[in-house]
Amino acid sequence: MKIDGTRRQDRATELVLTYYTAFNRGDWDGMLALLADDVAHDLNQGARETGREAFAAFLSRMNARYREQLRDIVVLASPDGARAAAEYVVHGEYHATDEGLPPANGQKYVLPGGAFFDIRDDRIVRVTNYYNLQDWIRQVGG
Repeated sequence: MKIDGTRRQDRATELVLTYYTAFNRGDWDGMLALLADDVAHDLNQGARETGREAFAAFLSRMNARYREQLRDIVVLASPDGARAAAEYVVHGEYHATDEGLPPANGQKYVLPGGAFFDIRDDRIVRVTNYYNLQDWIRQVGG
């Protein structure tokens, strides 16, 4: 199979990989540029937030508390490019206490995670994130 960016599936895969490349660089503006204005963001074990502005606020909250890098990223996309999934391993540091979670003091963690995406007009319109919160709490000593 030749991957040349002309197939919708290739473009969806590239979009998700670009999203995570921006994440790993801490390039929040780069991430936001890949999202539709009405993006739906399903937080792990939480509510759905809607809109690019809400997503930007989420990134700001996360950046204030965590330092994370995603490694071993694998992306699968549907042939029509409308949906994609990613699996990865989060390597992180918890440096400021998040409400309702154990106190932070620089604890490091390694945690598998995943996400599902809906894609429309070469923009991400939904991101749904999953990871094992109990495993994370165990790792940070909660």
